[in-house]
Amino acid sequence: MTENGLQTSGALFEAVQLARVFEDSKTFPDSVPLAPPERIRDEFNALVGDFVRRRFALPGQGAGMSESVRPAPSLAAHIDRLWPTLTRPADRADAPHGSLIPLPHPYVVPGGRFREIYYWDSYFTMLGLLASKRLDLVENMVRNFAWLVDTHGHIPNGNRSYFLSRSQPPMFAFMLRLLERERGIDAIRPYLPQAEREYAYWMSRTPAPHNGRAMPDRHTVRLADGALLNRYWDARNTPREESFAEDVELHARAAPQQQDELYRNLRAGAESGWDFSSRWCDEDGRLDSIRTTELIPVDLNCLLFRIERMLGDWLAQLDEPRAVDYRLAAERRRAAVVKHCWNEDRGWFFDWSWRDGAQSGCWSLAGVFPLYCGLADEAQAARVARNVAERFLRPGGVVTTLTDSHEQWDSPNGWAPLQWVAVQGLLDYGYEELAREIATRFVGLADQVWRRTGKVMEKYDVCDLSLDAGGGEYPVQDGFGWTNGVVRAFIERFELDAYRGS
Repeated sequence: MTENGLQTSGALFEAVQLARVFEDSKTFPDSVPLAPPERIRDEFNALVGDFVRRRFALPGQGAGMSESVRPAPSLAAHIDRLWPTLTRPADRADAPHGSLIPLPHPYVVPGGRFREIYYWDSYFTMLGLLASKRLDLVENMVRNFAWLVDTHGHIPNGNRSYFLSRSQPPMFAFMLRLLERERGIDAIRPYLPQAEREYAYWMSRTPAPHNGRAMPDRHTVRLADGALLNRYWDARNTPREESFAEDVELHARAAPQQQDELYRNLRAGAESGWDFSSRWCDEDGRLDSIRTTELIPVDLNCLLFRIERMLGDWLAQLDEPRAVDYRLAAERRRAAVVKHCWNEDRGWFFDWSWRDGAQSGCWSLAGVFPLYCGLADEAQAARVARNVAERFLRPGGVVTTLTDSHEQWDSPNGWAPLQWVAVQGLLDYGYEELAREIATRFVGLADQVWRRTGKVMEKYDVCDLSLDAGGGEYPVQDGFGWTNGVVRAFIERFELDAYRGS
């Protein structure tokens, strides 16, 4: 082995060995470099880079999304002018070897490095589209998601082939609720089969007798007490294509007991939308201890509770007898979530570890989803509201977790979808003043950053308004779909005239 490991590690080593250049895999590690290792490495990298640029059409980089629109007099006007920049026409299926899954109708992308549609992002984007009077785009995006269910059996993380092994937080029924409010139940009736099929995807389970122990199976877990709840999960246990190098490097430094399922846990963390957060990790918060699939996430199960309630209500209006089954499933889920995730002493909902048989103890804004989905009772909602005000409220909104781990879904960052969930959940239980305070602070922060930089960002540092958000695997992106959506909807909902304009 050379001093710098040229023949036994790194990209050159992997390329030679995986390509089976030599019949005997021991040949290359035993070979002797004929030039300084640094020069060999530079020549190899240049060769690979030149080959890729000659044989592949790379995605465009270009200017930031927010910078590509003409100046606007207000934040609301800027967002309204951003929608055309973020909108993609129906895809042409003329690149058969690319990773993009062509969609049949126009859609809105988040922006920056996110050049395709993303599942749960799109719900929060739709909120702003409706505030901007762009119902046409909302309807087209619903059609696209229904098409994905029909074509692939579920809605993938995004419309890329490498996302097909996982989904994201299930928001399709929530999108239908938005459409129903605008058009009535007749507008969503054609999409109810896809809503039921997506629910079946999340609930799919191999029949097996219950043996009194927690039994996981894909997205479901039969707990020791017989309750059936859900987890995030990915069908594959390999490095993510979009973060291949990062995943391989993390795997190399993980403890041996973590390595077997590390890739699946990373992928499941990506399915959660919270990629990544200390809530998925051991107490030390290190990403190489990630254990997403071992947790029953309170937010996912609250979303599925609400979906069961919505499907039950919609099918009852259509006199479908199976409406009763969904309503019963919702009540069973409510009881199980309260039993396992509610902490009476702390007044908060926590994720549940089915492997440890205990709550995770990580304070995160997942704990407000029981209010957003109507699962909490009034006493629980009061405790949650008090903890939001005392623990999570910051100058720029609510912070994602109370842990500063250097992961992007942790303190000091605040994310638009979680601001919306917290605000809407508080409104539904009568906490108007606190809800308004969160929304006003977040819109004020977004406006401050926009006036300083000309950009609407994917996330913000809500603790120190003079700093930018950070952490995670990539630079902060601008555009930005779900921030545009939530901020625009907040401006309309709370009549924040200071941020309006034409």
